[in-house]
Order: sequence, then structure tokens, then C-alpha cells
Amino acid sequence: MLNRLLAPLILLASLGAQAQGPVYRCPGPPVLYTDALSAKEASEKGCRTIEGTPITVVQGAKPRPGAAPAPDGPRAGANDNRVDAGQQRVRDDERRRVLQTELRQAEERLSSAQREFNNGQGERRGDERNYQKYLDRMGELKDNIARYEADVQALKREIAKLPS
Repeated sequence: MLNRLLAPLILLASLGAQAQGPVYRCPGPPVLYTDALSAKEASEKGCRTIEGTPITVVQGAKPRPGAAPAPDGPRAGANDNRVDAGQQRVRDDERRRVLQTELRQAEERLSSAQREFNNGQGERRGDERNYQKYLDRMGELKDNIARYEADVQALKREIAKLPS
């Protein structure tokens, strides 16, 4: 019984597939796959016939309206995510406290490295009998001082950006 119902559907599907003309692959950016050309047009455009290869056409999904924010800013109803002024002030104060703690630590690291460097005249250690080891350590200290100075300056800039 089921075979009798499916037979006409299978027959219609196979007739539909056979009723299509040849499918052509035409070169060029973008590559074009079409069955809307005549044989003469296809040969003029340098298209080749595709035989025995099934072609699948996938339609792209259209974006839903309002699904993405506008490219120039948030949507009009985005005010739900705003933070009240009191809460923002608390956040800014916490950020300032954290940045000031980091600044204090960076300044301590800088001061320690500068003392050890001693303007390039740092004391030699007992394990630095080889003069090159001493020079390598001094070069590393000089690099560290430059990095620590940059860290201090960056933290000061971040603190200055915070509202008073």
C-alpha cells in the first residue's frame, strides 16, 4: 500500500529532475552555476556542462529586523543597560583605588630597580666573577627600569582619565 502511494511521488520527482536542462559552470569571479543558458550562450562564455554531479542550492537566512545594533551606535531601546549615577560613582571609586594600589606597587618596583642599578654602577655579586654576567644583569636592570617607568606613566594616565 505504501509503495503504491510513494510510486507517483518518485515518478514526479524523477520527471522534474529530467525535465531540467543541462547545468553549466561558468568561469569568472564569481563562478556561476546556471541552467538558464542555451548551449550557444554557454560556449560563448566558456561555460562547461556539469554532468552527474548533484547541485544543491542553499538560500541564506535573512536577518531579522532589529536583531543587530545599528552600525553607528546602540538601538533606541538600549537604555535598559544604563547604570545609575550612584552605582557608576562606586565603580569609578573602586577602579581608582585599584589603580592607585597598582601605581604604588609599580613605583616601589621602579625605586628598588633604580637603587640596585645605581646609575650603572651597581655592586657586583659573588656569583658574578665573570664580568659579562655583571654586564648582563646591569643591562637587564636598565630594561626593567624603562619598563617600570612606562608602567608608572600609563597608570598615572589611567587615573587622570577617571572622573573626579
